[in-house]
Amino acid sequence: MSSASPTPPWNVHRLPRADGSVFLVTGGNAGIGYFVAEQLAATGATVVLGSRNPAKAESAMVSIRARVPEARLRAVRLDVADLSSLRTVPDALGVERLDAVILNAGVALDDPPRQETGDGHELMFGTNHLGHFALTHWLMPLLSAAPAARVVTMGSFAAKSELLDPDDLQSRKDYRPKRTYGRSKLAQMHFGLELDRRLRTAGSTVASVLVHPGGALDSLTPSRPPVHVRTTAARLGTAPAGLLLQGKHAGAWPAVRAVLDPAVRGGQLWGPRAFGLRGEPRLEPVWTNLTDTTVAARLWDASRDLTGADPGTR
Repeated sequence: MSSASPTPPWNVHRLPRADGSVFLVTGGNAGIGYFVAEQLAATGATVVLGSRNPAKAESAMVSIRARVPEARLRAVRLDVADLSSLRTVPDALGVERLDAVILNAGVALDDPPRQETGDGHELMFGTNHLGHFALTHWLMPLLSAAPAARVVTMGSFAAKSELLDPDDLQSRKDYRPKRTYGRSKLAQMHFGLELDRRLRTAGSTVASVLVHPGGALDSLTPSRPPVHVRTTAARLGTAPAGLLLQGKHAGAWPAVRAVLDPAVRGGQLWGPRAFGLRGEPRLEPVWTNLTDTTVAARLWDASRDLTGADPGTR
């Protein structure tokens, strides 16, 4: 009979320690990224908030320290919409290794017209996917220096009903904001799976994991002033939605588990337990629209050509 103690069930309110680890959260100053940073900070790890706005990053760190006084926090300026700036991020981190990066930063537009980044890419595709594709390339030496680093890609339930068009990745032919957003997140998720396939082929110790937050609403999110303040009217107005959806604090749980749980494996998809919309994180089957490896390979080649980066070769 084995004397090893059984692994305790995962508890989102009692996370394992991660002292000595270094985690980078893109978009860590607000939304789900903020709560990922807050929860990881309670494990003893050094958490770096990647943000394009230093003042907002500072406010987020003040808020986290109010709840986690012993938090080890830093911030780096990081704008995934500006490809040329991303190559400086590894030096700005000032670390010898990176144990995980959570690719969370993003932008969603509700209305036309179509907009572009400074590099000339459709704004949502360029920010949500291409920026993280290039950033992962530049971070790969630091990730490879860690014993078992993880790249955690924050997908979206909005991507589940979309299909990627490799011939119109930039939505030049047919731009509809909500569809373009869903496709940009689908591109991110295709990237996460293709990255893991390429890492496995290369014999890398880095794993790439997909997560999504389910239905995460601001109105169901607890206040974290000044980062987020939930009004009484907002809380009461969306109370019925709480039966099916959740706040962004809970939307962070799959990403936090993907970083910390030693049982998580590359190529997996983690999301909320109840209908993929709310609840504690669970492993779920990879969505059907993510299983076409030919589409993923075409996206990879196009992303490499558009960014000049190739995360699978570093």
